[in-house]
Amino acid sequence: MNDADTMLEKAKQTLLLEAEAIRAMAERLDDRVVQAVNLLATCPGRVVVTGMGKSGIIGMKIAATMASTGTPAFFLHPAEGSHGDIGMVTRQDMVLALSNSGETAEVIALLPTFKFLGLPIISLVGRLNSTLARVSTIALDVTVAREACPLGLAPTCSTTAALAMGDALAVALLEKRQLSAEQFALFHPGGILGRKLLLRITDLMHTGPRMPLVTTSHTMQQAILEMTEKRLGMTGVVDSAGCLMGIITDGDLRRWLERKALTPGAPDLLSCNAGEVMTTHPKTIPANALAVEALRIMEEKKITSLFVGAIGAPPDGVVHLHDLLGAGLL
Repeated sequence: MNDADTMLEKAKQTLLLEAEAIRAMAERLDDRVVQAVNLLATCPGRVVVTGMGKSGIIGMKIAATMASTGTPAFFLHPAEGSHGDIGMVTRQDMVLALSNSGETAEVIALLPTFKFLGLPIISLVGRLNSTLARVSTIALDVTVAREACPLGLAPTCSTTAALAMGDALAVALLEKRQLSAEQFALFHPGGILGRKLLLRITDLMHTGPRMPLVTTSHTMQQAILEMTEKRLGMTGVVDSAGCLMGIITDGDLRRWLERKALTPGAPDLLSCNAGEVMTTHPKTIPANALAVEALRIMEEKKITSLFVGAIGAPPDGVVHLHDLLGAGLL
């Protein structure tokens, strides 16, 4: 076996060992997980996540996941906690402590203060007979049969198991809280996720004089000038009451010219009015719809614009694919 084959085999073995550790942990889950989720859900303050070394790094991720899914949480470095940072903790909080051995000195040093404050403690431990497990309100078993590290020293399977348990708690808690997509977006306002879940058509649409519109009786020369001036590659067509009846797009113009070239005696485009050329029943979208829904419709129908409102009523506005792209939805 050459070096490449050896490396590939070791990588596969690592993934399989970590997957097996998670599977074994899932099979031994019991009512303690339910108790932990209920305790987390009723916490009046914040979840204080703590752990040292690699467990601390996993703890940071768990705290971030909880905070982003509706459970106020933050990470307390246990070494810094012993030197004043534990002052951030209040009597309204609870603790989620990670330690594979359950004997990590920096974590154990915080326990007297947690107990003095009367804080419930949930622990993720690899040894249920450890100090941390014994003093915990609920100790969750994240024991692994072995580490993937050939020396059995570097945390690999154990940290993966702790991370997976943290995710399991966060997702079960999210489900218990019945967090909606809109609530989830409130915790992610700066990224594409927030834009997809919060940005609405009314935030992007062209309205009033910015809408390209002609009446059914306008000439095609007037319609083309309107399309050119508004620069959206289309114009809506309304009746005498201003109600949307159809749409004329750049594609409609090309197809009309192709038909003229292929069909002798077909009327000249410029001799027609907008009502004769328009496509009836254009695709529309409600004003209160999410912008991402407009993007979905455009991709599905292979179009680049949507009128906002309903056919047979005055349009509220129009949204173009470029508006959605400019808002960072892709």
